[in-house]
Amino acid sequence: MAIVVNIDVMMARRKMSLNELSEKVDITPANLSILKNGKAKAIRFSTLEAICRVLNCQPGDILEYIPETKEETDHL
Repeated sequence: MAIVVNIDVMMARRKMSLNELSEKVDITPANLSILKNGKAKAIRFSTLEAICRVLNCQPGDILEYIPETKEETDHL
């Protein structure tokens, strides 16, 4: 997938565990783990907003676009 989730980077910068973040965001540790490991297909804006609020960051600090193939960059 071309979207990389960097929640683990922000969690490390804030010295916050997965369980602590999941409690503060009100999301299950299992669902947060799926998101953290890049296996999620989508994220609700309300969840993204809560994560950004708790980690004191911007969505771009968490989500990153990395083209997978040359064709993906040709149309840019």
